[in-house]
Amino acid sequence: MSIYTRNGDGGTTTLYKNVWVDKDDPGIDVCGNIDELSASLGVVRAEKLPEQFETILFRIQRELIVFCAEIVSDSITISPEHVRQLESDIDQIYSDLPPLAKFMIPGNNRLSALLHLSRTVCRRAERSLTTLCRTETKSLHITAYLNRLSDLLFVMARTAEPQIAHERRV
Repeated sequence: MSIYTRNGDGGTTTLYKNVWVDKDDPGIDVCGNIDELSASLGVVRAEKLPEQFETILFRIQRELIVFCAEIVSDSITISPEHVRQLESDIDQIYSDLPPLAKFMIPGNNRLSALLHLSRTVCRRAERSLTTLCRTETKSLHITAYLNRLSDLLFVMARTAEPQIAHERRV
């Protein structure tokens, strides 16, 4: 069996229940951004990470797969519990951080920079989801999920900052 089918050569793709849509459909755009987010989290996971970060990020990558299923189908896959888990992760990591007094400029180290990059990809996915939600009704849990996920990636990036890097903040 070949990996290519040629079915999408005309700019369309299939969704759940064999529904054909344009490849620039807002739902496909969201799923593409989520796919990119998962790939960027994979790059983060390829770094040397605290075990807690590895566990959280791998769980999130699995959740992002089902997230896309909710975007292209009528199923509800992201629940309030998923959002609460992200909030718990944030609270646990954030409790060890000092107050943020200045804006952060990504790049003090590779891990922090990669987490910031993933955060910006997450924000793009959130913006594309907002566009989709103007024309399609989606669960509020999926928008909350992406919002919390970007917050989590921010606190992870702060945790990855070396303590002596304060001079690169503005």
